[in-house]
Amino acid sequence: MTHAMLKGSNVPLEASAVRAVLRWTPGQGVPDVDASALLLGGDGRVRSDEDFVFYNQPRHPGGKVWRLGKKRTSEGLTDTIQTDLAGMDPAVSRVLLAASAEGVAFEHVPALRILLYDAAVTEGEPLAHFDITPQTGEETALICGELYRRGEGWKFRALGEGYSNGLEGLASDFGISVDDSDSAASEPAPSTSFPLPPQQPMPQQSVAQQSVAQPAPQSPPQPSYGYPPEPPRHPAPQPAYGYPPAAPTQPTPIVPPIPVAQPSYGYPQPVMPMPDPNFRLPPQGPQFLPR
Repeated sequence: MTHAMLKGSNVPLEASAVRAVLRWTPGQGVPDVDASALLLGGDGRVRSDEDFVFYNQPRHPGGKVWRLGKKRTSEGLTDTIQTDLAGMDPAVSRVLLAASAEGVAFEHVPALRILLYDAAVTEGEPLAHFDITPQTGEETALICGELYRRGEGWKFRALGEGYSNGLEGLASDFGISVDDSDSAASEPAPSTSFPLPPQQPMPQQSVAQQSVAQPAPQSPPQPSYGYPPEPPRHPAPQPAYGYPPAAPTQPTPIVPPIPVAQPSYGYPQPVMPMPDPNFRLPPQGPQFLPR
């Protein structure tokens, strides 16, 4: 016989293992729904992050709670969590059965229901079912119900409690350390800074060194053999701020020396003109002296 449960009611469980099936009606604008489970200790919190069974961790390390995955049936879509109650670690006092929608409120999820089956029976009727109605409609995560110890046995309680901050808010409320990847990505990466070497003291400069450095004197131009030397180059005048610029000085022209005729070795010398044969010296000698 199937128990139709109301919020807050409970039912004893005789089965040693149960399947909690979360079912909803798909359609246009209906988000995808995921089933998850949290294993809680006596203090109402998880013992470690391994006690959170969900789509990124579909099986508990103890092997007593695992996620079977989603299926399409004639009634709608389902996602299932199976729990081995008989082999459960004695330190676990409760198993929360939750549902979450990725960023969409549950007011857009029609006909949301959780059904509890005896895992040992393949085609049996559900032991109990609970139609979940969100309180505000803005919830993006819901605790559908819980399996909890009562003496030597187990019971199931219908809850329907919601969270508006999604599966992360639900998990962190029971001790799960949620890695907020969005906030971690927004923070700038720490930059590695390397220490600068110690600053060395500057050497003391003399008065002559502190004065304005004069340009090094230029070496005199080397003679160009066989050609007249080039006139010296004068630097361009610098502007005298506040005064008219001085007129540029004209360089003194250099007159090249007149070359002296050198003998042309290996060639005949030029012929000097012959003296006039009719040229006579004036009479000279003692015969012209007076007697």
